Amino acid sequence: MTTGTVRVSRAEYCVIACAEAWRDNGEVLASPMGLIPSFGARLARRTFSPDLLLTDGEAMLVGLDGEPEGWLPYRNHLTLVTGGRRHIMMGASQIDRFGNQNISCIGDWARPARQLLGVRGAPVNTLNNPVSYWVPKHSTRVFVPKVDMISGVGYDSAAAAGPSATRYHRIPRVVSDLGVFDFATPDHAMRVVSLHPGVSVDQVREATAFDLSGLDEPAYTREPTPEELRLVREVIDPDGLRDREVRP
Repeated sequence: MTTGTVRVSRAEYCVIACAEAWRDNGEVLASPMGLIPSFGARLARRTFSPDLLLTDGEAMLVGLDGEPEGWLPYRNHLTLVTGGRRHIMMGASQIDRFGNQNISCIGDWARPARQLLGVRGAPVNTLNNPVSYWVPKHSTRVFVPKVDMISGVGYDSAAAAGPSATRYHRIPRVVSDLGVFDFATPDHAMRVVSLHPGVSVDQVREATAFDLSGLDEPAYTREPTPEELRLVREVIDPDGLRDREVRP
């Protein structure tokens, strides 16, 4: 698609959509997992969310240039985690209509067809912090009616577990290469927030194995500003790595 006379790639819309997940978050630790979420977090910090804390993923807080600006010992990291002051954007091998996420195995737990990462920190992350998700290839293999195993806790599972599970539980966004989704419905079922320009309603329906609300008159992911495009192309990702994850 084009903004004025400048062509905007699908990957760049995805960067913008990921950045928007951290809008108005204040001083929280952004923990993006993946290339485009990382670009999104850095873009948000450089523009509309200057109070975000960025990390090198190990033990340091880093500045906009990637240089260390503070030590982040594990005890401090845990304080942020357990107090809800971290907003993670994870991947998902499967995600269902209530936001349950699977990164552990495909198939029955007793005899899985495929072993994946394991649950890792997903259960604790989702119960203690806002957790968004990034899916670079939207398909019925990922957007499933019910996940094979719950790694990240969805809205229905948290509600079933009771108040201790729902206190900090929140899934602000799911971003895919086709659009942006949330759970702002009465039953916390996934709905369409926006489709990326160039994506059709039929594409999303065919790539999703459950019904989505919001597809009747969908909005479209906002256009990047000229300054945001400059930052993405010249400062944050001058090598164009974004187009390897979401191809033009």
